[in-house]
Amino acid sequence: MRLFILGLMTLIPSYIVAGELPAPVTDADYRSIAKAEAELGQLLFYDPILSGNKEVACATCHHPRLGTSDGLSLGIGDGGIGLGPDRVVDPNNLPEQRIPRNAPALFNLGANEFTVLFHDGRIALDPSRPSGLRTPLDDDMVTGFASLLSAQTMFPVLSADEMAGHYSENDVAKAVRQGLLTGQGGAWDIIARRVAALPDYVERFTTVYPHINSADQIGFTDISNAIATFMEFEWRSDTSPFDAFLRDQQELSELASEGMTLFYGDAGCSTCHSRAFQTDHKFHAMGAPQIGPGKAARFESHAKDEGRFRVTGDPSDLYKFRTPSLRNVAITAPYGHAGSHASLQAFIKDHLDPVAALKLYDPAQLVLPQLQVDDLRALEDSAEMSAIVSAVEQSPVHLTDAEIASLTAFLNSLTDPDAMLGRLGVPDTVPSGLRVPN
Repeated sequence: MRLFILGLMTLIPSYIVAGELPAPVTDADYRSIAKAEAELGQLLFYDPILSGNKEVACATCHHPRLGTSDGLSLGIGDGGIGLGPDRVVDPNNLPEQRIPRNAPALFNLGANEFTVLFHDGRIALDPSRPSGLRTPLDDDMVTGFASLLSAQTMFPVLSADEMAGHYSENDVAKAVRQGLLTGQGGAWDIIARRVAALPDYVERFTTVYPHINSADQIGFTDISNAIATFMEFEWRSDTSPFDAFLRDQQELSELASEGMTLFYGDAGCSTCHSRAFQTDHKFHAMGAPQIGPGKAARFESHAKDEGRFRVTGDPSDLYKFRTPSLRNVAITAPYGHAGSHASLQAFIKDHLDPVAALKLYDPAQLVLPQLQVDDLRALEDSAEMSAIVSAVEQSPVHLTDAEIASLTAFLNSLTDPDAMLGRLGVPDTVPSGLRVPN
């Protein structure tokens, strides 16, 4: 493989001073998938039965026609009506706040190199733990999940803002409020019993999983494992023009090739956006504007999101967020951990000199459903802004508008038409009979 990459580098024009390009993605970069399990997961992913009030599905905030995100700076889960930028608050179930962080895209999350997830990396593979996972929960609460991606699904269904609903609205929300998550009568068990009450699901689970012989054996981890398998199968993304360049030596457009030169060269993008999927999977303080409620505790008096620090408690991690993969980035706007930028070119430009850009940031570019909350509290808090600025670790990079345009063209070459469409698509109906987000 090393020889292939060295050979590939000779195809790049001599004026490129580039870091090493990643190796082409292969089947070995992913685990094998059973299609029947993915088909079961597809139905669960689009079924609102997993949410407290039976109104929100995973697909509400991660929809294929919105780049597996929701097209919003900060979404509204429970308490919203509609999809994407057309989503509005439900006047009969007003949400308390927006979802604190931008909904991340789902492309390639099942690839072997993804060993840490969420903007702050609060779940990760950890062989030293009995469960093999590091999460905010005790180890005995996270057994039975087949993968890191499967473990990720246990959190949205517990979040009042995302899927659970608030306090006394439903049985799931009540269980969460009481701290009852696992075991009989816990939030996950309530969800599993809902699914197990539907004959279509029971038939599918008993067919897909040999250890399940009856409805009462269906657990939340089985639901979660199926959903994760669907996401791995549906949104594997390795057939973009850039992949064709790496794998088959198909040329990129002239502008995209110039952008690749910058990306792997003087612009320094590949310092953090490295490896096969353009991420080092590490955490960096890049001064992206803080919008909305942040991840501060609700009793705190102002909005803040201290990023990785909330996980590690290490002051050196203040305001650091995980480097996102750039696969299909052109279709996953808005950008930033709080969705601060609606345009890819605008985000690139501000990313080059985040300290200067933060002082000039224009909130008019936010994509937010109407909700009577103060979304700009952090931006108006001089102490918070000073703290964000002081944490920035990048020196300014100076590029012309033409160079930014070429970088954008290269990032467009990471768009994968096959992954955009998905392999199974959106089902017309789900076994619960509830409305499929579409």
